[in-house]
Amino acid sequence: MTMLHRLGAVAIAFGALTTPVLAEDITIGIAAEPSSMDPYFHNLGPNNSMIGHTFERLIEFDSNQQLMPGLATEWKPVSDTVWELKLRKGTKFHDGSDFTADDVLFSFERADQYTGGNSSFRTYTKGKTVTKVDDHTIRISTAAPYPLMPNDLTTVMIMSSDAKGTGEAAKNKGIEAKDFNDGTAAIGTGPYTFVEWKKGESIVFAKNEAYNGNLHQPFDKVTFKFIPAAPARVAALIAGDVDMIDNVPTVDIARLKKDSKLNLSQGVSNRVIYLHMDQFRDQSPFVTTVDGQPLDKNPLKDAKVRKALSLLINRKAIVDRVMEGVAIPAGQLLPDGFFGRSPNLTADPYDPKGAKSLLAEAGWGKGFGLTVHGPNDRYINDAKILEAVGQMFTANGIPTKVETMTKNVFFSRASKGGPDNTPEFSLILVGWGSGTGEASSPLKSLLATHDPKKGWGASNRGRHSSPEMDALLAEALSTVDDKRRGELLAEATDIGIGGDQGIIPLHYQVNTWATRKGLAYNARTDERTVAYDVIVEK
Repeated sequence: MTMLHRLGAVAIAFGALTTPVLAEDITIGIAAEPSSMDPYFHNLGPNNSMIGHTFERLIEFDSNQQLMPGLATEWKPVSDTVWELKLRKGTKFHDGSDFTADDVLFSFERADQYTGGNSSFRTYTKGKTVTKVDDHTIRISTAAPYPLMPNDLTTVMIMSSDAKGTGEAAKNKGIEAKDFNDGTAAIGTGPYTFVEWKKGESIVFAKNEAYNGNLHQPFDKVTFKFIPAAPARVAALIAGDVDMIDNVPTVDIARLKKDSKLNLSQGVSNRVIYLHMDQFRDQSPFVTTVDGQPLDKNPLKDAKVRKALSLLINRKAIVDRVMEGVAIPAGQLLPDGFFGRSPNLTADPYDPKGAKSLLAEAGWGKGFGLTVHGPNDRYINDAKILEAVGQMFTANGIPTKVETMTKNVFFSRASKGGPDNTPEFSLILVGWGSGTGEASSPLKSLLATHDPKKGWGASNRGRHSSPEMDALLAEALSTVDDKRRGELLAEATDIGIGGDQGIIPLHYQVNTWATRKGLAYNARTDERTVAYDVIVEK
């Protein structure tokens, strides 16, 4: 078949690329199935990757998280507190209806008010007022200068204002709430249209022939197969059952590099793997005495105890032994090269003596017991990492039990599984990739004081709170000067992690994709596995 777009060659870590040619379809084996096709259900990597084939954002990121036009072709500040965006003309939704400014207003309102998911997009919508200038011009105003507006606009996907689930348009189309989750109402403007979702098996997309945007369409049909078991994903690639896989298991990377029939693509991501700790309850449900009895006090509320736990973790051993060397020890929210990092923070050393001294100072010299929780199918080697952390705690006087579960069960319980919709667990392993490509996103989501009305702390499952850090973050978000804003974000990080130990960073993920010969992948810092970044070789 004649294809409409060709992709330019890019450099990848392994396997030389030549001039791209045309391809018809592709089957991609992925580790994580999305939990919903609703673009606002859960701000989660697998969801955002998958749904981004069907829906577009106002501004998109390239593979290195550099801004590029999406549904907005131009954007600029027209005053200290107002940004103006020109929208792409001639764009149609997959049902043939026209894309206009009304759809942007509807999408931001729905994302802002959405309460059905586990980690919302309100972080990026609160404090923004979207107004229509004409059908293809909008303005977004804020109470104070907000220089990160373009970065925030890379997060919220745009859906049709007809797809409300209420009103005459929805009634005529038969749209129900479940349709947003299962894909029936997945009607966007993106490069691929939704075809079907067989739960636990696959999602299929077809090329949108009417697409007029900047994302590439190298295939007529894209099938994502859900293969959570790493050995099965590798076996499927080698057998030719799939053309590409993500999350190549670290144990197989060296072997697959030597296979002349395969190409490997690898890159450091913006994702930090870290621990959240219960900092808001006087009695935490999974903290006990050393012998497992109920404890009437929560040691995790003490920053000295949190720092001690950080010092009990041998990050180098985790990277070397669990991650097979394919990760980077972490001491803050983002790896080198990202905006707003602190120059003062490095990965904590393994220091049991120092940890025990801090525990004694905090009044916990005799230790306490823990049960730690995490997913077993979301991050690279997630269950193994948590087991290693549990063993390190136990070996140093903090007897620890480890419980892992599927990501869908875990995130629901970790977000609002407890009384009054509070997080259920006491200490959890999670990961966060900066949706905006700089430090304000994780600071605002993970460490800022939990405030749904303000949109802060949307994923702050430990409920860390520091008025001093919040004030620095607020100042940074309204600071136009890049240098000063970077300094303020670094200072906020110094407090949130360096002073409070609000979370415990473990390591930054290094991600690996593998393709059959003839294809290659443009490794993305945001970790997304997307068909439009697959390179077709000659």
